Order: sequence, then structure tokens, then C-alpha cells
Amino acid sequence: MHLRSSLPRIAAIFLLIVSSSFLLAQQQAQTNPQNPSASNQAQPQPANASSQAQRPAPASGVHREGTDNILVDANGIPLEDQSGNSIPQSPQPSGDEEAATPTPAAPNVPGPTVSIPNKPTDNGEPTTGKNGTYVFKAQAQEVVLHATVVDQHQRLVTGLTKNDFVVYEDGQPQQITRFGREDVPVSIGILIDNSGSMRDKRMAVNSAALDLVRASNPQDEVFVVNFSDEAIIDADLTSDINKMKEGLEQIDSRGGTALYDAVVASSDYLAKKGRREKKVLLVVTDGEDNASTDTLEQTVRRVQDDNGPAIYAIGILGGDHEKRAKRALEALALQTGGVAFFPKDLSEVDNISKAVARDIRSQYSIYYRPTRPQEQGGYRQVRVDAHASGYGKLQVRTRSGYYANQQQRASIGGAK
Repeated sequence: MHLRSSLPRIAAIFLLIVSSSFLLAQQQAQTNPQNPSASNQAQPQPANASSQAQRPAPASGVHREGTDNILVDANGIPLEDQSGNSIPQSPQPSGDEEAATPTPAAPNVPGPTVSIPNKPTDNGEPTTGKNGTYVFKAQAQEVVLHATVVDQHQRLVTGLTKNDFVVYEDGQPQQITRFGREDVPVSIGILIDNSGSMRDKRMAVNSAALDLVRASNPQDEVFVVNFSDEAIIDADLTSDINKMKEGLEQIDSRGGTALYDAVVASSDYLAKKGRREKKVLLVVTDGEDNASTDTLEQTVRRVQDDNGPAIYAIGILGGDHEKRAKRALEALALQTGGVAFFPKDLSEVDNISKAVARDIRSQYSIYYRPTRPQEQGGYRQVRVDAHASGYGKLQVRTRSGYYANQQQRASIGGAK
């Protein structure tokens, strides 16, 4: 009797223990960090995951990350630079960092490109890009001198190195930042005297001008100005020799000779429209200026900006004012790094034009950063010396000085 009456109590105690153990096991399972399902539920998601997925790809342009210029396409993929090399992309911001705002893409203009890196390149020499273009990496504040070197026999010297040159500005030696000797494309203005006295000379002069173009770099761009008492563009900047020929044939020989006004206006036009870093004016005339508003001194000053053109002159002179006309052409050429030629007759003009083309294509490009900042303006006197073993006395021809930050303001009739 006693045993049978105690069984219900034992069973009740057993059920209480089992249910308590079951409840305890459930609580431990809910709080156990090693539980795989619980770990997946508690894993935090990135706060900016959705914003990263929706962030638009950067537009084409140059991104300046540190010291690198990165060119990317619309999908943010690095493009090839103009030398055909793939450019590595800079690390993109992650996490909560904001993406860098891309710089708008530059217009697609043919010809050499000038970019401004945050530090100088290793050797600074121009490189050949796609389609035969030349790429210059120019630093802010740099001055470029295009220099021709000849020996004591007036023969071109083309084998010199950076260490063979010394540049002086206002008598103080300057550090050459970059250097090269490449046949780079040039923007050229051909200025032909269209006054009445030139009528019988134009056929020979036009032929010589075209031969100069044929002997030049095929990527040169040329415009033609015919001037008498005013300067008219008869062929805008082009590499098409047929268009140049048409411009040269626009002969309306009349009026006076406003040479200085034509030079100033053409220099200004080159500064605004010329797409090549290197710029040249070729002037052909048979007399003295007698119709300009600018004087010779004013003309020299107005073309001597910090990237003004070199002036080559061909003077087919004679008559009472020959000496003054010769002196004016020599001054224009000497001060800008060009050369003045004075043929004895028309038969020499063609060979002279070909010599000018050789001179232009054989120049050194010397870059330096002035010790006196460009923002201070003013005239800077420049001199370049060259010395090299195995050569005798060398003569360097380049511009004699420049006006820093000078602005041109002239205009040419007929310009677009």
C-alpha cells in the first residue's frame, strides 16, 4: 500500500525536472554566440552599402590624386595616355569617404597637349603620342626658349645635351627644368607685303613660301596674311597646302606698308588661335614701314611676351630707305630669336625659305622656372650659353628677353 501511493509523487517530480531542463536548454541556445544561425542574424551590414551600389561612375576627365593625373572614361576605367601606355587608376575612396569630383574633360583639340602635373617629370623631354602628336608636360611658371645653335662656320649643331647649356635671366643663372631637341609641330604665320612695289615679286615670293611649308613638319599649321596699309588673313590656320596657295594668290597690290601693325596683329592671333606650343612668324617685305600706328620699339615689346613667336624676315630691299628697313627687320628677328635675310635678288628667296624651315626643325627646347615669379611682371633679359667638348665657339640664337604676363590686344581684319 505504501509503495503504490508514492508513485504519483515520484512521477510528478520527474516531469518537473525534465521540463525545467528543457526550458534551461532553450534559454542557453538563444544566447549562445557560437550558434551559426544566431551569428548570421546578428552580422552587421555596411552603413553605406546601398550608397556604394548606387554611386554613379565618374565622368571622363583628369583626376588629380596626389601627384598623378588619371584619365578615365565614363565608366571609371583608366584610358591610355597619348603615348599608348595604360595609366593606373588612383585608389577610389571607400567606406564613408566621399568620391573625388572629376575635373571636366578638356576639349578634343588636335596637336600637342600641354598638361600641368604637380611635380616635374623625370627627364622633361617631349614624347611622341598617338597619330604622331607630341606631348609636353609643362609646369606652371615655366619659361620655354626655342634655341638654335651654330658653330663658328654658321653650321647647325644638333647633338648637344642639357648639361651643355646655361640659361641666364637678368644675369642670374637659372635651373633648367626640362630639355629636348625634337622636330615638333609649329604654328606659323606667313606675312607677305602686298603693297604696290611688291607686285612684280609676288610670284617668286609665293613659290618660296610654299616651298618653306613643304620642307616643314607635316603637322605644322599655317595661316597667311597679306598686308599693305592693313593686314588681312587670306588663309586661316590650316595644314592644307592648297588652302595656303589660295591665300597667297589673293594679290591686291596697293597702298602703303603697315609692317609693324601686321606683326603685332599676327602675333596676337597666334597667341589666341595657335594650337602648337612653338610659334613662328615669317615676314617678307621689300621696303620700310610707312603706315603703322605702332613704332618699331612698341612692336618689339608687344611680341615679346613669355611665349611670343620667333620672327624670321626676308627683306628684298633697295632704294633710299634700305638701311632703315634693314635695321628694323634685324631688330625684330634678333629680339625674338629669329633671323633676318637680305637676298641680293629674287632667285635666292627660295633657298632662304628652305633654310628657315631647317632652322625651325633643328631647335632645342629649353625650359626653366624663373627665380623671380612671373606674377611680378616686367621685362626679363635672357641669355643662353652653350659649351661642349669637340666644338669650338658656339653661338646660341634665342629671344633676348620677354615681358612676363604680357597681354596682346591687336586684331587682324578677316579673322574668324
